[in-house]
Amino acid sequence: MGQPQKSFTDEQQILALCNVLQRLREEDNVDVLISTTISYIQQQFDYNLIWIALYNRLKHTLLGQGGITPDKDTNFLYKQVVLNPGDILEQVVIEQGPLGVVDLGNEPRAATWQEFGKKFNIQGTIFWPIRHKNRFLGLLLLGSERWGYLLPGNVKTRLSIVLGTLGAVLYQKEIDLQQRQTKHPDEALLKLLDNVRTLKNLDQRLKAVVEETHRFVTPSRTNIYWFDRQGRYFWCRMSNHLVNIGRNAGNQKPAAGMTVQELSELYYALSVNQIVWIGDARSSLKSHFTAKLLQRLGVRSLLAAPIIWKNDLLGFLAVEGNEPRIWAEADKNFVQGAAGLISLVAPIDSMETTIQQIQDDTKLTSQVAQAIYHQEEFEQILSSCASQILARLAASRFVLLQYDVDQNNYQIIYQSQPHNRRPLILDLNELAAVDSSLLRYAATAIDIEKLDEDLRFFNWRHPLVESGVRSLLIANCTQGHVPKVLLLITQENYRSWSTLEKELLWVVSQQIGVIVQQWQLRHDNERQQKVLHSIQECLRILEETDPTQTKAFDTKNLELTVLQQIQYVLECPLVLMLSWSAGQTYAEIILNSVIDNRFSILPHAQININTEPLIQWAIAQNGYLSFNADNLPPQTKKWLHGSGIGQIVIIALRTASYEPTAIVVIADTWERQWSQLNLEATQTLLTQLAWSRRQQQITQRLESRSLELQQLNWYKHSRLEEIQRATTLLLGQIHDVGIPSNDLTRTRYQLLLRQLDQTNASMTALLKLEQWQLHKSTETMSISNLLKRSLERVEVLFQHHKIWVGVHGLGQSGGEPESVDNPSFLSGIQASTSPSSMAIAGDIVKFELILHELLVFACHRSQRGGRIDIWCRRLDEQLLELSITDSGMIESQLLAQLDQSTPKDVLALSLLDHPPGLHLLICQNLMQQIGGELHIYQLPDSRVVSRLLLPLAIKN
Repeated sequence: MGQPQKSFTDEQQILALCNVLQRLREEDNVDVLISTTISYIQQQFDYNLIWIALYNRLKHTLLGQGGITPDKDTNFLYKQVVLNPGDILEQVVIEQGPLGVVDLGNEPRAATWQEFGKKFNIQGTIFWPIRHKNRFLGLLLLGSERWGYLLPGNVKTRLSIVLGTLGAVLYQKEIDLQQRQTKHPDEALLKLLDNVRTLKNLDQRLKAVVEETHRFVTPSRTNIYWFDRQGRYFWCRMSNHLVNIGRNAGNQKPAAGMTVQELSELYYALSVNQIVWIGDARSSLKSHFTAKLLQRLGVRSLLAAPIIWKNDLLGFLAVEGNEPRIWAEADKNFVQGAAGLISLVAPIDSMETTIQQIQDDTKLTSQVAQAIYHQEEFEQILSSCASQILARLAASRFVLLQYDVDQNNYQIIYQSQPHNRRPLILDLNELAAVDSSLLRYAATAIDIEKLDEDLRFFNWRHPLVESGVRSLLIANCTQGHVPKVLLLITQENYRSWSTLEKELLWVVSQQIGVIVQQWQLRHDNERQQKVLHSIQECLRILEETDPTQTKAFDTKNLELTVLQQIQYVLECPLVLMLSWSAGQTYAEIILNSVIDNRFSILPHAQININTEPLIQWAIAQNGYLSFNADNLPPQTKKWLHGSGIGQIVIIALRTASYEPTAIVVIADTWERQWSQLNLEATQTLLTQLAWSRRQQQITQRLESRSLELQQLNWYKHSRLEEIQRATTLLLGQIHDVGIPSNDLTRTRYQLLLRQLDQTNASMTALLKLEQWQLHKSTETMSISNLLKRSLERVEVLFQHHKIWVGVHGLGQSGGEPESVDNPSFLSGIQASTSPSSMAIAGDIVKFELILHELLVFACHRSQRGGRIDIWCRRLDEQLLELSITDSGMIESQLLAQLDQSTPKDVLALSLLDHPPGLHLLICQNLMQQIGGELHIYQLPDSRVVSRLLLPLAIKN
């Protein structure tokens, strides 16, 4: 059913619409706009109820602006309607679209208007939103006594145009109102800047800032708090409700104020240039501190901005309210800008003092540089520098730390403090990785205002706090490098440090780093000179010690001398050696006299080489091994029992791959830390001692063996001379007796006499040619004859052991080899002899003796009834290979020692020191001297091969 409307012509409707739109666009008063709209709707449409309300966005309510009612009572139309969830009015606000009700009196969702509708029989009702740019501004309610809510098209169009124009005008009015109410901090700050520029001193400027801030923000009070860095507290320097309460620094005692401890959260926020605000249930700080801060200041809202110059907090500008308040952005911006303006003008007030301070700092740094240039003493430079730095920074202590690589901690190398203070005794461990990195890349000194709460340098906190340190400045003396030298300025109370102070300390620390580096280089040079002197002294003693010049030479003299030098280099009370020779069970203790009884040992203790842990540990370690006395096993403590023994170092005397035959034990107190340089020098000395000791032992052993061989050679040669003399006399007597008359006897007699003459002649040649050295002869003999003569000498031994002998390859002359493999091997060898047989050249007698030794050795190691094969083979035009193979048992260690490709330890016990190994070694060496080779090895099938390479005779 269409809604009622008054009858107007189209021309009248358009004219009325144009008039109302023009009036709406030209009107500035909101009340007039509302009344004009109501009057137009009342004239153009026939509605019993017209109500216009404006929307309050903050309170979420509709405030009635008037209208018409059936009973002409308009009081109800000006009431405030609260929008509730599910209410039809809230639905219109949310959806921003028209909403109709067929019967207002029966609409439960319109609780505010339902009773009104029943009372005045208002049925068809339309709720029309007033909006602009998706912003809800108000609402129009049209009610009629007729049922239904549909509007004709022309009515809806005219209402849309009128309410759209009304919404646009209301939107513009709201924007204009916000702009009029919005503060402009930029204009106020420009005005303040012009005012401050004309004032003469800082206090007048601070007063102007306080007054303008108070006028702009309109708080309960406005204050400027100034920061006392050494006292670490804030005092009120200027306030809007007090006269100038500034003070001249140095002329008055510090005024009572608020300590940093009381304003901790506020202080740390301001220090990093953050504005702090506390308002109506809102805060930029932590909630637990907000209440405490408000209580301390006696306010309920706060806005504070830091005053900072060169990263140093000078103070802060605070606006305080006695009531909760939400601070607008304009207020925050203005307070922050005003605090920044103070940051610009504050340094000007102390410009002369700052310039003078910079000049004094420059003079201080130049004095340190001059001291370095003139190479003054280390202590003198640091003493002068420390006194000036402490006076300049008003600090308690000047501490210089250096990292000790050996002890893995920082040690104090210099410190300065007031006369009534004791020097610090600190044990500072290695820095944490994050702290070391912080110091390495820092371009200025690092300040710690409250050491017991700061997380930086946490592992140093306890020892420093225990020593009374509460705040400090720390600088790396070698910027950009791992912190090895650190400069600490400490204070016994909490305080902060300015940027200028941190920069000064950083410059001085870099110069001190150069001083320490020079001192360290000199100290290292002295230590190296000391080590070099010890090494030179040992080398000199080794050069002067010649065991060939005296028979009474004792290796212990050299060992004791080196132990004394080690004791001198390490400056330790106990250095001893555990020495032994190959094959010994117990080690000998070599020790200088012990002056300190706390380091006494049991000098005649029996120390088993195989069971003593110190010896086994040192041999297993490729270098030195350090540990403390708590790790000593009980059996070692029985002889190494000194009460003062705390730290121990053991080093084995090594010579290449040979087994050590001595270790050195070094002991000192529990507090001792071994220097890397000294330990390396000690190892160098001991290596030299090990080689010299080995050389002397070898020399002594060779001399002893040479003497024994000389005696044996003299004795055997004398005995041969006696035998040869007796033989010659017997031969003379036989010749004098004459030849027997019997033919058979005479023939036998002459044969034996001829053989005896030959034997005597060969013995004579031996005595003349080979008395003190071997004589090389050049003879030739066929290999068959050599084998025959050698086998004749061992025939009885072979028969006794029932050894089967096989000879192969005797007939080799370019054709197939010939073999002799039967018990009568001598006749077989004789039968195989021919002019084409192979012949060897050289010292035939020595070849025969060597071959005999090899056959005897093969026979002795073979089992009874075993087999020995002899193989002959021409290798080339110069060499003949003669191999003896058997299935006997042989020690693998003997084969390894006979292998001349591996180095031999002449001092170690060996199977080559006695027969048969000694005889085989002699045979090997003889073969090399007379132009052949001898190799003894084992085949994969366990057969043993004795391989001879003999030189072939050159054919004419």
